Amino acid sequence: MKKKLERSSLMNVGRRVDYAMRALSYLAGQPQGKIVGRIEIEKKQDIPAYYLSKIMKDLVAGGLVRSHMGSKGGFSLARPAETISIKKVYETVERPFVLMECLEKRQDYCSYCAVCTQRSIWNKAQSLLADYLERVSIRDIAAQYGLRERLAAING
Repeated sequence: MKKKLERSSLMNVGRRVDYAMRALSYLAGQPQGKIVGRIEIEKKQDIPAYYLSKIMKDLVAGGLVRSHMGSKGGFSLARPAETISIKKVYETVERPFVLMECLEKRQDYCSYCAVCTQRSIWNKAQSLLADYLERVSIRDIAAQYGLRERLAAING
């Protein structure tokens, strides 16, 4: 019999989301229609190749990025940057946006769910954060230049 967990934890925005945001913001900063190679994204945004390949597959499968094959292949945004929310990116490379597992799974996750006095607080926090992340788009954080170039520019 599966033991129920006694506590749930806050969500963690990990590397996959960070790297997906970096890749998408870089693509959004390029001229419309430009196809950007995987190696360019990797180098300009300092994303390890291992992660980038998996993340780009997820972004293509999620309809956020288009993959172009061939010697001049690479990636481009599949839809306008202003229509790609940060929340959508999170859900594309991670899972549904849930601040605490108990808000989604209830008693299946935490045996205290029915009597918890915190649930309403975390539910409201989740709602506020989800609404905010839905309003912020990749266009809002588009980056024409990669992180390495921007860091070099400020460090002179």
